[in-house]
Amino acid sequence: MAARRALHFVFKVGNRFQTARFYRDVLGMKVESCSVARLECSGAISAHCKLSLPGSHHSPASASRVAGTTGSDYTRITEDSFSKPYDGKWSKTMVGFGPEDDHFVAELTYNYGVGDYKLGNDFMGITLASSQAVSNARKLEWPLTEVAEGVFETEAPGGYKFYLQNRSLPQSDPVLKVTLAVSDLQKSLNYWCNLLGMKIYEKDEEKQRALLGYADNQCKLELQGVKGGVDHAAAFGRIAFSCPQKELPDLEDLMKRENQKILTPLVSLDTPGKATVQVVILADPDGHEICFVGDEAFRELSKMDPEGSKLLDDAMAADKSDEWFAKHNKPKASG
Repeated sequence: MAARRALHFVFKVGNRFQTARFYRDVLGMKVESCSVARLECSGAISAHCKLSLPGSHHSPASASRVAGTTGSDYTRITEDSFSKPYDGKWSKTMVGFGPEDDHFVAELTYNYGVGDYKLGNDFMGITLASSQAVSNARKLEWPLTEVAEGVFETEAPGGYKFYLQNRSLPQSDPVLKVTLAVSDLQKSLNYWCNLLGMKIYEKDEEKQRALLGYADNQCKLELQGVKGGVDHAAAFGRIAFSCPQKELPDLEDLMKRENQKILTPLVSLDTPGKATVQVVILADPDGHEICFVGDEAFRELSKMDPEGSKLLDDAMAADKSDEWFAKHNKPKASG
């Protein structure tokens, strides 16, 4: 399974400005792409907005990401095109330390009408090695708590935990692992290893944890056993991987034979003028969403946009949703 790659994790964010500050100014990540769209639309952009992936509980941001829609594709959307300016409007921003070809990145999904999301216990944190991030956090007085020697816990806006190791890895992706909660470690290992083909790098029965991955130089997946079950709440995310496109039908067939949950059956997503990418979305025994995409097309669609940071800044400057909701005496929804 060496040809499979860990790609990104999807976060739902309520405060886009502070979230951008955290990823850019504290962690030191770069904006790889940014786009804005709406759930319901028509005309030239409808092909992008209807990629909602039936069976998925996420907004279409993830689907349009898979389809490779860039920020420039959305610039035709204006608020006065719709009766209610923020109904169904969302944006997605990809951030990372380098191209998704060889770095694990974050997808930040922002819904203009949602102010916050309730956290569960499903996502337990991302660990990265960056002395610069630790230094940045101290300079910006971003809260840090030393939880082990040289390891600091901090939170992104919304409460998502990050663990910063005060060291740097030259010529390597600083993102080391994503930690997810599981209710039955052995059952989860059977799923992720025997069905999805991951290798066990570390296993600690006493601490009920295991470290998995597809390759030594990739971001790892850590499974941490918890008592009482896994609660995804409203803020639940999704982890994404790629594999050779020819493996996707076999992967779907395997899940069917093993009676595993398939949230979105294998589907081809067409983007005019760009590659067609195939996608299947699964769920593990604890309900963690897992997206697999065809690697060949995805590499073409996930290229960095040199205008990404400017597109994000422009989108934030144009975002008057807080003022609109205040003017109409309406609070933003809570997810």
